[in-house]
Amino acid sequence: MPSVETSLKEAMTSIEGSVGTALVDYTSGMALGTLGGGKDLDLAVAAAGNTDVIRAKVRTMEMLGLKQDIEDVLITLASQYHLIRPIRGRGGNGLFLYLVLDKGRANLAMARHQLRRIEAELEL
Repeated sequence: MPSVETSLKEAMTSIEGSVGTALVDYTSGMALGTLGGGKDLDLAVAAAGNTDVIRAKVRTMEMLGLKQDIEDVLITLASQYHLIRPIRGRGGNGLFLYLVLDKGRANLAMARHQLRRIEAELEL
């Protein structure tokens, strides 16, 4: 099973249009690993900010009494997709994979499929 570093590298190389990726602990807001990004995409700041997104959705689901898992959260910007995928099982509670895609180069359906596969194979 791939390590965190290997999984992040795979996300960057196997998912067309990848700009940056991170493994994030949403209980603390800390990125446990990042790859990519740049001057226009600070992955540490994005990781911390997206913890609020996940926390809010989890709280809302609890208030509504929904007993389902979040598969992923998609945020669509003018030029990017931001994909957040909570990790289930194998000690992944409180963690999510975060992937930023260039909207003009990415195939969103394939990116979601590949990220699901990477999450399933991730060794924590």
